[in-house]
Amino acid sequence: MSIESSYERWLLSPRVDQTSKDELRKMSVEEKNDAFFKDVEFGTAGMRGLLGPGTNRMNVFTVRKATIGFAKYVIEKYPDARLRGVAISHDNRHMSRAFTLDIARTLNLFGIKAYIFDSLRPTPELSFAVRHLNAVGGIIITASHNPKEYNGYKVYDENGCQLVPYRIDRLVEIIASLKNELEVEVEHYRPYGKTITLGKEIDDEYIRLVEAIQINPQLDKKGFKIVFTPQHGTSYMPAMRIFKDTGYEVYPVLSQCDPDPDFSGTLSPNPEDKRAYIEPIKLAEKIGGNLIVMNDPDADRVGVAYLSSKGTYELFTGNESGALLIDYVLGQRKAKGLLSKNGILYNTIVTSSLGTAIAQSYGVKVQSLLTGFKFIGDQIALNEKIGGPHFEFGYEESYGCLIAPFCRDKDGLQAILLYCEMALFHFRHGKTLDQVMEELQQKFGYHYDCQFSIEFKGPEGAQLMSQLMVALREKPLDEILGRKVVRREDYLQSLAYENGKTEAIHLPKSDVMKIFLDDETTIAVRPSGTEPKCKFYYGAVGTDRTATKEKPAALHAALCQIYHLK
Repeated sequence: MSIESSYERWLLSPRVDQTSKDELRKMSVEEKNDAFFKDVEFGTAGMRGLLGPGTNRMNVFTVRKATIGFAKYVIEKYPDARLRGVAISHDNRHMSRAFTLDIARTLNLFGIKAYIFDSLRPTPELSFAVRHLNAVGGIIITASHNPKEYNGYKVYDENGCQLVPYRIDRLVEIIASLKNELEVEVEHYRPYGKTITLGKEIDDEYIRLVEAIQINPQLDKKGFKIVFTPQHGTSYMPAMRIFKDTGYEVYPVLSQCDPDPDFSGTLSPNPEDKRAYIEPIKLAEKIGGNLIVMNDPDADRVGVAYLSSKGTYELFTGNESGALLIDYVLGQRKAKGLLSKNGILYNTIVTSSLGTAIAQSYGVKVQSLLTGFKFIGDQIALNEKIGGPHFEFGYEESYGCLIAPFCRDKDGLQAILLYCEMALFHFRHGKTLDQVMEELQQKFGYHYDCQFSIEFKGPEGAQLMSQLMVALREKPLDEILGRKVVRREDYLQSLAYENGKTEAIHLPKSDVMKIFLDDETTIAVRPSGTEPKCKFYYGAVGTDRTATKEKPAALHAALCQIYHLK
């Protein structure tokens, strides 16, 4: 169906409210094209998009169609799906509660029990709740760290893990078989399912398990000041409860604590964005804070800033903070005899090699999986079934990690607790975090990892992004900035090329290219699964701090010139 016919279908439909129709009439040609050139679709992190009318937008019709598909999927997969039910949660965003209630009603019409919280909750708690309730799946409405105009829809399996390709493929088939989002019908199964509002027992058990991951709970916390912000999201109440229970001296950024869908107290809710740290740093300077920690709005990620040895507040990337935490967790577990002899750490194919080097130095295996924490959660479940290896840690460069696998998604509350413990541990040993990082870099080599993104908006943008990936495959680099390419990994073709030979890559197919240079530097190119952009990951390794730090930007400029990118 063409863009224009889809647009007219919405304008003429009696199911579309007048406010939405007025919004449609005000759309520019560009806005109309973007709203209707495709259906909003599942990617590496579920379904995510701008709020508003249209097939490529998050609205009650597109959300309901996805829910109808998920209802059919769980009924087909689980004979007892109606009895076991589905857990649902949401974040602070516009329409999140309304979507949640509509999802529950839709599931009920299929005879499926729906568990909902009384208000917003962190994404990792939803993952935990699925497992705790023995539900057949979960749904959370969240757009994570995206701007206020966005919302999203993530689906979870019975293990509390986001659906991986071999599971989600069938769901996508079912959704594709349904009528369009305005005409799809809900089945009316009798008896209807019930909606059950979850009580505080879920919160209590989840928080108990989070607090149980402490390694050195006895550390003296007096005089160690922490600034915390939930970025208007879901973590304020549970995080403050955890801080109180564990005895930390915490100063919340009060202007960012209300669950405001407009994020009015922050310039960005994204821990990857330096603007997110402006207000927390102001408060830290005022009270003499030692550490700044923040969750993104759905509380599955953590940003870290710290008081450096120079007396200034500095930021860590997700790769850097992850490496520090890996060293602390594995080092302390080893010192206490808690480290498994058959331990494994999971990261992703675009995560820094520094964490790998640190883990291997403790005798821990490392397995790199595709981008998306669902692959880590799924691998945890698979290894549990075969009796090992034992999960020690999982993380990805985008500020997310998991310490204890009682949930199967990255957990910003687990992470925030152990980042505080790690920083306090080093503080008590007279070290700032930049000093600890320098020690790691001197031991394992300087690692500097940097990500760049290029937006490709609208139907033309999607085509240009596709052409770039074709060019990377059909016109592969032999060298760049004087460094030879020694290996190429094509995750769409599931093949690696090195020394004139090919070998299979045993991971699900994904449109990613990774290039290895002869100085251990890596370049990975990956179209985003949830946003109209292509991401470029550069991982430089070297013995000189300055030269290594300058390398990613130079490589990106060179790559853009070679492939005519703006």
